[in-house]
Amino acid sequence: MNALMIVHVAAGGVSLLAGALAIGVRKGQRLHARAGNVFAAAMVVMGVTATILSPFKPDRSTLIGGIFVCYLVGTSWWAARHRDGRAGRFEAAMMGLAVAIVAAFLYCGMLAVENGGSLDGYGAALFFANAALAALAAAFDLAFILRGKLSGAQRLGRHLWRMCVAFFFATGAFFLGQQDVMPAGMRGSLWLFVPALAPFGFMVFWIARLNFIKIFRRGAKAAGGAFERLVQAGRAADAS
Repeated sequence: MNALMIVHVAAGGVSLLAGALAIGVRKGQRLHARAGNVFAAAMVVMGVTATILSPFKPDRSTLIGGIFVCYLVGTSWWAARHRDGRAGRFEAAMMGLAVAIVAAFLYCGMLAVENGGSLDGYGAALFFANAALAALAAAFDLAFILRGKLSGAQRLGRHLWRMCVAFFFATGAFFLGQQDVMPAGMRGSLWLFVPALAPFGFMVFWIARLNFIKIFRRGAKAAGGAFERLVQAGRAADAS
Protein backbone atom coordinates (compact mmCIF):
# COMPACT_ATOMS: atom_id res chain seq x y z
CA MET A 1 0.00 0.00 0.00
CA ASN A 2 1.55 3.31 -1.10
CA ALA A 3 1.47 6.54 0.88
CA LEU A 4 -1.41 8.01 -1.13
CA MET A 5 -3.56 4.96 -0.49
CA ILE A 6 -2.80 5.18 3.24
CA VAL A 7 -3.95 8.81 3.21
CA HIS A 8 -7.11 7.79 1.33
CA VAL A 9 -7.96 5.01 3.80
CA ALA A 10 -7.21 7.20 6.82
CA ALA A 11 -9.40 10.01 5.44
CA GLY A 12 -12.20 7.50 4.89
CA GLY A 13 -11.99 6.32 8.50
CA VAL A 14 -11.99 9.88 9.83
CA SER A 15 -14.97 10.79 7.65
CA LEU A 16 -17.00 7.86 9.01
CA LEU A 17 -16.33 8.82 12.63
CA ALA A 18 -16.74 12.57 12.16
CA GLY A 19 -19.84 12.15 10.01
CA ALA A 20 -21.52 9.91 12.59
CA LEU A 21 -20.67 12.42 15.33
CA ALA A 22 -21.97 15.39 13.31
CA ILE A 23 -25.26 13.63 12.64
CA GLY A 24 -25.66 12.34 16.18
CA VAL A 25 -25.05 15.49 18.23
CA ARG A 26 -27.46 18.37 18.61
CA LYS A 27 -27.48 20.70 15.61
CA GLY A 28 -26.17 24.21 16.14
CA GLN A 29 -23.76 23.21 18.89
CA ARG A 30 -20.03 23.89 18.61
CA LEU A 31 -19.33 20.15 18.61
CA HIS A 32 -21.60 19.69 15.59
CA ALA A 33 -19.81 22.48 13.71
CA ARG A 34 -16.37 21.11 14.55
CA ALA A 35 -17.30 17.55 13.64
CA GLY A 36 -18.83 18.83 10.40
CA ASN A 37 -15.65 20.70 9.52
CA VAL A 38 -13.53 17.61 10.17
CA PHE A 39 -15.93 15.49 8.12
CA ALA A 40 -15.88 17.95 5.22
CA ALA A 41 -12.09 18.12 5.21
CA ALA A 42 -11.72 14.33 5.41
CA MET A 43 -14.24 13.80 2.60
CA VAL A 44 -12.43 16.27 0.35
CA VAL A 45 -9.12 14.48 1.04
CA MET A 46 -10.76 11.14 0.33
CA GLY A 47 -12.34 12.44 -2.87
CA VAL A 48 -9.12 14.03 -4.13
CA THR A 49 -6.99 10.96 -3.37
CA ALA A 50 -9.60 8.69 -4.99
CA THR A 51 -9.48 10.86 -8.11
CA ILE A 52 -5.67 10.68 -8.20
CA LEU A 53 -5.56 6.93 -7.59
CA SER A 54 -8.32 5.96 -10.05
CA PRO A 55 -6.28 6.20 -13.30
CA PHE A 56 -3.89 3.52 -12.00
CA LYS A 57 -6.64 0.86 -11.80
CA PRO A 58 -8.27 2.16 -14.17
CA ASP A 59 -11.52 3.19 -12.46
CA ARG A 60 -13.50 5.93 -14.17
CA SER A 61 -16.40 5.63 -11.74
CA THR A 62 -14.13 6.47 -8.80
CA LEU A 63 -12.48 9.27 -10.78
CA ILE A 64 -15.78 11.07 -11.42
CA GLY A 65 -17.21 10.02 -8.06
CA GLY A 66 -14.29 11.62 -6.23
CA ILE A 67 -14.98 14.93 -7.96
CA PHE A 68 -18.69 14.55 -7.23
CA VAL A 69 -18.00 14.01 -3.52
CA CYS A 70 -15.88 17.16 -3.40
CA TYR A 71 -18.69 19.07 -5.12
CA LEU A 72 -21.33 17.82 -2.67
CA VAL A 73 -19.22 18.53 0.41
CA GLY A 74 -18.09 21.92 -0.88
CA THR A 75 -21.59 23.18 -1.66
CA SER A 76 -22.97 21.77 1.58
CA TRP A 77 -20.26 23.38 3.71
CA TRP A 78 -20.69 26.68 1.88
CA ALA A 79 -24.45 26.66 2.47
CA ALA A 80 -23.96 26.09 6.19
CA ARG A 81 -21.35 28.84 6.59
CA HIS A 82 -22.96 31.58 4.47
CA ARG A 83 -26.02 32.43 6.50
CA ASP A 84 -27.19 35.27 4.27
CA GLY A 85 -28.45 32.58 1.87
CA ARG A 86 -27.57 34.58 -1.25
CA ALA A 87 -26.44 32.99 -4.49
CA GLY A 88 -23.21 34.20 -6.05
CA ARG A 89 -20.33 33.24 -8.29
CA PHE A 90 -19.52 30.18 -6.21
CA GLU A 91 -22.96 28.67 -6.82
CA ALA A 92 -22.71 29.41 -10.56
CA ALA A 93 -19.30 27.75 -10.75
CA MET A 94 -20.50 24.72 -8.80
CA MET A 95 -23.53 24.35 -11.07
CA GLY A 96 -21.17 24.28 -14.04
CA LEU A 97 -19.12 21.58 -12.31
CA ALA A 98 -22.29 19.57 -11.61
CA VAL A 99 -23.29 19.73 -15.29
CA ALA A 100 -19.82 18.48 -16.25
CA ILE A 101 -20.17 15.62 -13.77
CA VAL A 102 -23.54 14.69 -15.29
CA ALA A 103 -22.00 14.62 -18.76
CA ALA A 104 -19.08 12.48 -17.58
CA PHE A 105 -21.34 9.93 -15.88
CA LEU A 106 -23.62 9.75 -18.92
CA TYR A 107 -20.65 9.25 -21.22
CA CYS A 108 -19.31 6.41 -19.07
CA GLY A 109 -22.77 4.89 -18.88
CA MET A 110 -23.02 4.83 -22.67
CA LEU A 111 -19.53 3.31 -22.89
CA ALA A 112 -20.67 0.63 -20.44
CA VAL A 113 -23.72 -0.15 -22.59
CA GLU A 114 -21.52 -0.45 -25.69
CA ASN A 115 -19.11 -2.66 -23.70
CA GLY A 116 -21.76 -5.24 -22.85
CA GLY A 117 -23.24 -3.52 -19.79
CA SER A 118 -20.20 -2.74 -17.65
CA LEU A 119 -17.17 -0.49 -17.55
CA ASP A 120 -14.18 -0.93 -15.22
CA GLY A 121 -16.18 -3.45 -13.23
CA TYR A 122 -19.27 -1.22 -12.74
CA GLY A 123 -22.66 -1.68 -14.37
CA ALA A 124 -24.16 0.93 -16.67
CA ALA A 125 -27.01 1.47 -14.20
CA LEU A 126 -24.58 2.82 -11.60
CA PHE A 127 -23.29 5.48 -14.00
CA PHE A 128 -26.80 6.51 -15.01
CA ALA A 129 -27.99 6.62 -11.38
CA ASN A 130 -25.08 8.88 -10.43
CA ALA A 131 -25.79 11.04 -13.48
CA ALA A 132 -29.40 11.44 -12.33
CA LEU A 133 -28.28 12.39 -8.82
CA ALA A 134 -25.80 14.94 -10.16
CA ALA A 135 -28.49 16.33 -12.49
CA LEU A 136 -30.80 16.77 -9.50
CA ALA A 137 -28.07 18.67 -7.66
CA ALA A 138 -27.45 20.87 -10.71
CA ALA A 139 -31.20 21.57 -10.99
CA PHE A 140 -31.28 22.69 -7.35
CA ASP A 141 -28.26 24.90 -8.03
CA LEU A 142 -30.07 26.52 -10.94
CA ALA A 143 -33.22 27.04 -8.88
CA PHE A 144 -31.12 28.64 -6.13
CA ILE A 145 -29.41 30.97 -8.61
CA LEU A 146 -32.71 32.00 -10.22
CA ARG A 147 -34.32 32.57 -6.82
CA GLY A 148 -31.32 34.58 -5.67
CA LYS A 149 -31.72 33.79 -2.00
CA LEU A 150 -32.72 30.90 0.24
CA SER A 151 -34.64 31.06 3.48
CA GLY A 152 -33.04 29.68 6.62
CA ALA A 153 -34.90 26.36 6.33
CA GLN A 154 -34.06 26.04 2.61
CA ARG A 155 -30.40 26.76 3.29
CA LEU A 156 -30.26 24.12 6.02
CA GLY A 157 -32.06 21.65 3.77
CA ARG A 158 -29.46 22.25 1.05
CA HIS A 159 -26.71 21.66 3.60
CA LEU A 160 -28.29 18.51 5.01
CA TRP A 161 -29.13 16.56 1.89
CA ARG A 162 -25.79 17.20 0.20
CA MET A 163 -23.77 16.30 3.27
CA CYS A 164 -25.82 13.13 3.85
CA VAL A 165 -25.41 11.99 0.24
CA ALA A 166 -21.66 12.61 0.51
CA PHE A 167 -21.67 10.62 3.76
CA PHE A 168 -23.37 7.75 1.92
CA PHE A 169 -20.43 7.63 -0.47
CA ALA A 170 -18.23 6.94 2.55
CA THR A 171 -20.53 4.46 4.32
CA GLY A 172 -21.40 2.64 1.11
CA ALA A 173 -17.76 2.40 0.04
CA PHE A 174 -16.76 0.90 3.38
CA PHE A 175 -19.65 -1.34 4.44
CA LEU A 176 -20.53 -2.58 0.95
CA GLY A 177 -17.33 -2.07 -1.02
CA GLN A 178 -14.72 -3.24 1.49
CA GLN A 179 -16.23 -6.46 2.79
CA ASP A 180 -12.98 -8.32 2.14
CA VAL A 181 -11.45 -6.65 5.23
CA MET A 182 -14.38 -7.67 7.46
CA PRO A 183 -14.77 -10.92 9.41
CA ALA A 184 -15.82 -13.81 7.19
CA GLY A 185 -19.18 -14.14 8.96
CA MET A 186 -20.17 -10.60 8.05
CA ARG A 187 -19.31 -10.72 4.37
CA GLY A 188 -22.38 -10.66 2.16
CA SER A 189 -24.71 -10.01 5.09
CA LEU A 190 -27.78 -7.93 4.36
CA TRP A 191 -27.26 -6.20 7.74
CA LEU A 192 -24.36 -4.28 6.19
CA PHE A 193 -26.93 -2.31 4.20
CA VAL A 194 -28.20 -0.78 7.47
CA PRO A 195 -25.10 1.31 8.26
CA ALA A 196 -24.44 1.83 4.56
CA LEU A 197 -27.88 3.38 3.95
CA ALA A 198 -28.16 5.07 7.36
CA PRO A 199 -27.23 8.54 5.96
CA PHE A 200 -30.40 8.51 3.84
CA GLY A 201 -32.47 7.71 6.92
CA PHE A 202 -30.94 10.61 8.81
CA MET A 203 -31.46 12.86 5.78
CA VAL A 204 -35.18 12.05 5.60
CA PHE A 205 -35.57 12.54 9.37
CA TRP A 206 -33.88 15.95 9.53
CA ILE A 207 -35.50 17.33 6.39
CA ALA A 208 -38.93 16.16 7.61
CA ARG A 209 -38.21 17.82 10.95
CA LEU A 210 -37.21 21.06 9.24
CA ASN A 211 -40.42 21.07 7.20
CA PHE A 212 -42.50 20.31 10.28
CA ILE A 213 -40.94 23.23 12.16
CA LYS A 214 -41.57 25.50 9.17
CA ILE A 215 -45.22 24.45 8.92
CA PHE A 216 -45.66 24.79 12.69
CA ARG A 217 -44.22 28.31 12.67
CA ARG A 218 -46.48 29.34 9.79
CA GLY A 219 -49.49 27.94 11.63
CA ALA A 220 -48.51 29.69 14.85
CA LYS A 221 -48.02 32.96 12.99
CA ALA A 222 -51.40 32.65 11.28
CA ALA A 223 -53.09 31.77 14.57
CA GLY A 224 -51.40 34.70 16.26
CA GLY A 225 -52.59 37.04 13.52
CA ALA A 226 -56.15 35.74 13.79
CA PHE A 227 -56.09 36.17 17.57
CA GLU A 228 -54.80 39.73 17.23
CA ARG A 229 -57.62 40.55 14.81
CA LEU A 230 -60.17 39.14 17.25
CA VAL A 231 -58.73 41.27 20.06
CA GLN A 232 -58.85 44.37 17.90
CA ALA A 233 -62.43 43.59 16.86
CA GLY A 234 -63.40 43.20 20.51
CA ARG A 235 -61.80 46.49 21.43
CA ALA A 236 -63.62 48.20 18.58
CA ALA A 237 -66.92 46.72 19.75
CA ASP A 238 -66.31 47.90 23.32
CA ALA A 239 -65.45 51.40 22.12
CA SER A 240 -68.66 51.65 20.14
